[in-house]
Amino acid sequence: MSIGAGIALFVIGAILAFAVNLPNEYVSLSMIGYIMMGAGVVVFLIGIVLLMKRRQTDTVTRTEGAGGAQVTRSTTRSSNDDLV
Repeated sequence: MSIGAGIALFVIGAILAFAVNLPNEYVSLSMIGYIMMGAGVVVFLIGIVLLMKRRQTDTVTRTEGAGGAQVTRSTTRSSNDDLV
């Protein structure tokens, strides 16, 4: 969700910075556009980092022995497990 929000902020900021040309004495729409573009890049990068740190699940199924008993093992790991 944060990746999409970052892209949306960037696009809206680019529209304000480059496409909107309304005379306004109080607020510079171009500056607001640049600020929104910067915020969009930051939110996008945070979303990418959080996506990389997301938990990963591995499921292994194997058949053992002469009877053919099926064993299923599930393992959940994350980057925080490496620190322990």
